Order: sequence, then C-alpha cells, then structure tokens
Amino acid sequence: MGEALRASRGPGPIETMFGSREFFRLWIAQVISATGDWLGFIATVALAGRLSKGSEGTAIALVLAARVAPGFFLATAAGVLVDRLDRKRVMLVCDVSRALVLFALPFVDNLAGLIVASFILEICTMMWSPAKEAVVPNIVPTEKLTTANSLNVAAAYGMFPVATGIAALLAKLAESFSDEGWVNTLRLNQEGLAFYVDGLSFLATALIVSTISFPRRSREERKGTERGNWEIGGAVRELREGWQFIAVNPIVRTVNVGLAVGMIGGGMLIPLGKLFVTDVIAGDDADYSLILFSLGLGMALGVITASALQNRINRSAVFPMVLILAGIALFVSGSSSLLGIVVPVIGVAGFAAGPIYVLGFTLLHEHVEDELRGRIFAALVVLVRFCLLIALGLAPLLADGFDVLSDRWWDSDWDFFGVTIAVPGVRLTLWLSAITVVAAGALASWSLRASGSESESPEPAAPRGDSR
Repeated sequence: MGEALRASRGPGPIETMFGSREFFRLWIAQVISATGDWLGFIATVALAGRLSKGSEGTAIALVLAARVAPGFFLATAAGVLVDRLDRKRVMLVCDVSRALVLFALPFVDNLAGLIVASFILEICTMMWSPAKEAVVPNIVPTEKLTTANSLNVAAAYGMFPVATGIAALLAKLAESFSDEGWVNTLRLNQEGLAFYVDGLSFLATALIVSTISFPRRSREERKGTERGNWEIGGAVRELREGWQFIAVNPIVRTVNVGLAVGMIGGGMLIPLGKLFVTDVIAGDDADYSLILFSLGLGMALGVITASALQNRINRSAVFPMVLILAGIALFVSGSSSLLGIVVPVIGVAGFAAGPIYVLGFTLLHEHVEDELRGRIFAALVVLVRFCLLIALGLAPLLADGFDVLSDRWWDSDWDFFGVTIAVPGVRLTLWLSAITVVAAGALASWSLRASGSESESPEPAAPRGDSR
C-alpha cells in the first residue's frame, strides 16, 4: 500500500537525488564506512610509529605494504568469490570481520601483530568494495549512474577531513582520562579510542546494509549459472573470463588502461607537490595548502558538472578528453614559477581529474554484465593500486635522478631567447607525469576509435536482476 502510494505521488527528493531509497541507504553506509577507514588508517599509522622502536619510517612502510600487498596477489581471486557469492552477505561478513579486528587492535603490542591485522583488514576491504560496486547498477536507474558515482566519490574521499577531525577530538578525549586501572586495561589511549570508534562504524555499516533489499534473480535463472560449482577449474575459468573480457571489450579496456596509466602520472603529485612548492615556487606551507585547496575545489566542481550533464554527454568520448585536459593543465602548472598562475591552473587540472573516476566507473557499470562485475572491478583495483605504488615509489627517485642530470648537463637552467627557466628534478618529473596523463588520454581515445566505440551512446549491458 505504501509503495503504491509513493508511486502515485512520483519520485520524492531521495529518489530524485540518489536514484532510489536502496542506494541512499547504501550511500549512508559507505559514508560511515569511509569515515571509519580513514580514522583507522590514521590510528594505524600512529600505532606503527609508536611500536617502531626507533625505525618509524620502516615500520610505517611495512604496515602500508600490508595494506597494499593483498591487492596485487588476491584481488582478482576475490573478484571471482564476489561474483559467486551473495554480495549482500559478502558485505555483511566483511563489515563484521573488520569490526572484530579493530576491537582487537588496541591490545596489539608488536609490529608483527599490526601487520597481520592490516593484512586482514585490507582483504575485507578488497572484497567489500567490488561487491558494493557490483550491486550499484541493480539499485540505481541507468540515467542516475553518473550521479551515483559522483556521490560515491564524495563519500570515499570527502570523509578524510571529517576523520581527521574525529581523530583530533579522540586524542583530546584520551588526554582527559586519568591513569586508572580500567583505562589502561581497556587501552583507552588515542589509538585505542580511534580503533573502537572505527569498529563501531563498521557494525553500523553492517546494520544499514542488512536493511537494504537487493534485487535477486529468479530460481530458474540461478539454476542456469555455474555459481554452485566450486571446483578449482571452474574458478580458474571464471578468472580467465574476467581478464579476457577486459582485453576484448573496448569500453572496459579503455577505462582500465586510462585509469591505470593516468594514476601513474597523477599519483606523482602526492610525493612531489610539497617539493615543487619549496624548490620551484619558493613558497611555504600556506602556499602548499592554497594549491591543495584549488585542486580539491576544482575536483568538486568537475564532479558536480559531470553529474549535471550526465544525460547530455557521450561518456565514452568525454573520458579520454578529460584525461588529456588534466595532463595539459598539469604540464602548464608545472611549467610556471608564479603562485598566481599555478593556483588557477591546478584548479583546472582538478576540474578535469574529478570526472575521470566518475565517468570511468559509470562506463563500467553500464557496459559490464552482472555476472562479471566483481571480477572486473577487482581487476581495476589491482591495476590502480599497482600503478599508484609505482608512482609513489618512482617519483622521488626520478626527481633525484633528474636533479643530478639537470645540474650536470644544463647547470639546472634552460635559456630560451634570453629567458632563463629553472629545470630542477622536481619540475622535470612533473612534466613527465603530465605527459604520462596525456598519453593515457590519447591511448584511451585511440582504443575507442579503433573499435568504433567513441561515437556510440552508452547502453546498459545487462538488465538489473541479481545482486549476487
């Protein structure tokens, strides 16, 4: 009766904004989960530093490696499991498992235990994320997918400042506790409180997910699948099918290659941004914060614009264009030594970079059948993590190497028609990163043109039925 009444009244504000009430609840769950993820990350890094015994950098690196390693070796296999299992149950089990691990973390007193816990947490996250992405097209109308992915971006990354604020409040709260026995027994220090709150956030996420009704296929359709076959050969075959689909489908191949290669170039900004401000602009922390603000504001505007124009643009054609625009803007900002030029141009780079994730994930949602979504998104996780690790590790080495070469070959300066341009290693590395992003866009555009897909309007590849 209630459903019929709502249908007669037309879509309400929740349906208009989020596409469906089910996705609204899933988005709230993701907001809580993302906040907990960031809070747990901050607490984990702090605990690693406290347990380092004089080797803080090494300890933090080992813990972060434990968060990254599962993605290289297990993500694709996890995608097979996500496609075989009931995705709602996968999400519930992962949330409860993460909560239990986090409740145990305050009592970890050695680095080895922290590394093992980080490894388990990452495995759960690695299965939760593809399961969530796989069910989104089943509960969101096609015309709302871009908006849904924009909201997912906001939930995933917009919660970082919220988490840092919560971490600061918990630190103040921990300082107010006395050294009474029960306080020490429960480990109610700064990290302990953060882990407890993080664990509660995942229990809250599990509770919300349990209330969401995901569509399921009929019994006859389920009988026609091979999900009940748990033989090794069947799993290997499904794994191979996922990678073959990535190789032969032009849209999926373009998104994976574009996001992965673009991540190598864009990821170099993370370790090089502060160095560029110091060495090239001769700025301070305030200038660096201003550049970060411009980048973040540009990304937010880009995401909003992509959502507003979602039904008026050809996503498969725009995706490589924004990659190329982001690379060009990054090159121009890296070529300037004036803060007044760098700030607005880096904002343009953010405006172009914001829709890349949104458009890429929307294209995958639209063009990947439900049977393959878990494997496809898990494969994307592998590629993006691998390329990001390459960027983070390679950028500082390239900057140092280019510094030596620039000093030896050009005395760190280039002269163009009487104009002297400083070329320290960090600037040369940023130019290389910008060229990499442009190359990713050009490669994506070429892949689409070669397959004749660039001019095609995106159409859903499969009906929404099963959430498993």
